[in-house]
Amino acid sequence: MIEAPQVVETPAQRVALLHIETPRSKMQQVMGPGIGEVMAAVRAQGIGPAGPWFAHHHAITAETFDFDICVPVNAPAAPVGRVAPGQRPARKVVRTVYHGPYEGLGGAWHEFDAWTKAEGYKTARDLYECYVVGPETSADPADWRTELSRPMLE
Repeated sequence: MIEAPQVVETPAQRVALLHIETPRSKMQQVMGPGIGEVMAAVRAQGIGPAGPWFAHHHAITAETFDFDICVPVNAPAAPVGRVAPGQRPARKVVRTVYHGPYEGLGGAWHEFDAWTKAEGYKTARDLYECYVVGPETSADPADWRTELSRPMLE
């Protein structure tokens, strides 16, 4: 389900972002329009996308998701509507890649988190999902690749 996890240093990355807090039951209804909103803003400004989009989850509870939809950009984004400029900080993370449909992400995170704990890594509360290959690239969910990352605590 997941590739062998690795510890890597990530560089700082300029992004345009849209912050969302939503009930879990509404996630599928807000994600697509939110991605479209950020993509439209960066394309209109001629600054991206400069890489695959990702979600930065600040908090996940049984009831809600609190996260940013992030699109890498080549230059600072100007605020447009709900879209704001931002930056993914340079950090040391533990990372893996999940192969498969989005419905399997919960199981992939469980497997990844179990491995991380078994290896004795201490990680921050937030997490990143980078959608490297998805339905916009391939109609076959077996081809989809999602990079899962957790920032490490020193």
